Amino acid sequence: MGLISLIAWCDSTWNPWQGCTKVSAECARCYMFRDKARYGQDPARVVRSAPGTFNLPLARFGPTATKGEPGTWKLAPGRRVFTCSWSDWFHQDADPWRPEAWDVIRQRPDLAFLVLTKRADRIAAHLPPGWGDGWPNVHLGVTVGAQASTWRLEALADVPARVRFLSAEPLVERVDFGPRLAELDGLIIGGESGPGARITAPSWARYARDQGRAAGLAVHFKQWGEWAPLDALGPAELARIETWSAAELEDRRRVVDGLEVYRVGTDAAGRLLDGEILDEVAA
Repeated sequence: MGLISLIAWCDSTWNPWQGCTKVSAECARCYMFRDKARYGQDPARVVRSAPGTFNLPLARFGPTATKGEPGTWKLAPGRRVFTCSWSDWFHQDADPWRPEAWDVIRQRPDLAFLVLTKRADRIAAHLPPGWGDGWPNVHLGVTVGAQASTWRLEALADVPARVRFLSAEPLVERVDFGPRLAELDGLIIGGESGPGARITAPSWARYARDQGRAAGLAVHFKQWGEWAPLDALGPAELARIETWSAAELEDRRRVVDGLEVYRVGTDAAGRLLDGEILDEVAA
C-alpha cells in the first residue's frame, strides 16, 4: 500500500494508523474509503500501521537513501509532513497509540508536521505533555468545507499552537468563516477529486480566498478537483472541449452560481484561480 506520497502543499505524508469513520459532509466521498476497498480492506476499521511505517520519521536519513529502502526515509530536515492522510490524528480509536506518535514528532524537531482533523472537539484533551503554547514543529489544522463545520475553526482558535491552519477542502458550498479566521495563520482551498466528485463553484473558491487575504493568512489554492471553469484551463483542454459531442457536454458541463464548469479531471483542471497560482503556506 502506498503510505508515503507527495501532495501539493507538503513534501510527504506519514500514516501511523489507517482507517476512519465519516463525521460530516466533507467526508462523503473520501478517497481513503475508495482506495481501502480496492485493497480489500475495511476503511472504517482503524488499525495501527506496521512498525516501519509507524516509526518512519525516525528512520535513517542520508544522501544515499532512496524511497522504499528499508530503514531509510528520503526527507531532508526542514520539510513538511502531512500526518494521517488515511485517517484522522484525533480519531478516538487511535487513542492508545497517539502518545507514541506524539513522541515520534517530538524526536524530529527538524521537520514540520501538519496535523489536520475533523474532530476539533478532541484536540485540547489529546495534546501531548509539555505542549505549552505549542510545539514549534507542529501545525494544527481543521477541515471546514461546509458552513456547518465552522465550529471547528472556532475550536481550533481556542487551542494554543505555533501555527494554525484551515483546510477548505473539499469546498462543497459557499462558507463564511467568520471573524475568528483572523486568529489562524494559513488557509488551504481545494475542490474534490475522484469518481462522483462534487463541484467547487468558482464563486465559493474566490470568496474563501478573499476572506483569507482579508484576514492576513497565507492562502494556498491546492486544486479545482474534477470540475473547473474555462478560465482555469489551458489551450489543449479548451480545444478538447470543442470536440465534445452534445451527449458529452450534457454529461460534463454544469452551471453553478451562474458560471459554467466542466468535468475535465483533476490533472487537466489544475490549480489556476483567476489567473493566479496561490502557493503561500503558513510557517
